[in-house]
Amino acid sequence: MPAPVHVSTHPLIQDKLAKLRATGTKPPEFRALVAAISRELFFEATRDVALRPVLVTTPLTTTTCHEVAERIGLVPVLRAGLGMADAMLEALPDAAVWHLGLYRDHATLKPVTYYNKLPAKPNMDLGIVLDPMLATGGSAIAALDILKASGTPKMKFIGILAAPEGVRALQEAHPDVPLYLAAVDSHLNEVGYIVPGLGDAGDRQFGTT
Repeated sequence: MPAPVHVSTHPLIQDKLAKLRATGTKPPEFRALVAAISRELFFEATRDVALRPVLVTTPLTTTTCHEVAERIGLVPVLRAGLGMADAMLEALPDAAVWHLGLYRDHATLKPVTYYNKLPAKPNMDLGIVLDPMLATGGSAIAALDILKASGTPKMKFIGILAAPEGVRALQEAHPDVPLYLAAVDSHLNEVGYIVPGLGDAGDRQFGTT
């Protein structure tokens, strides 16, 4: 049985997603929307993170509170995942960030690794792979392969849009990894783009073509 696919139905995420898809949305607003959606998905994905008690002195008394007990690593797939990681660091500044450079060969639609800052033994209990678009699933699978080979004990994937083909491929390759998404779209077109989608998330974030 594969791990669950969590598709957010939160009204605020759906509202932002509509603006994210629109062709008229300029890069500054696009980046802000990616960040806002990513923060919401990050809160959903970390709902089950372990806590430990900590004694806190307030202005009135001393009380027992809780703090995050797990070491969390964010693994953005360059370059489109950068905006997601920055937003999540605002929510959890102590998280480590390990960058992976993967691009999809347009002829084969297979991922090619060109940059890897992950150490041989990453110091994290939970590694979260970040990529706005889960299209064929190749890049996400490759990133999770790298994490798994490094001995990372627990992994999750956070994306914004996914195609059913990508979801199936990731679940087949990594049935133990839950997915957190803003939407699952209709299908991939003949050149591997998500439909209806939003175009190229990297180009739209950074104003390139």
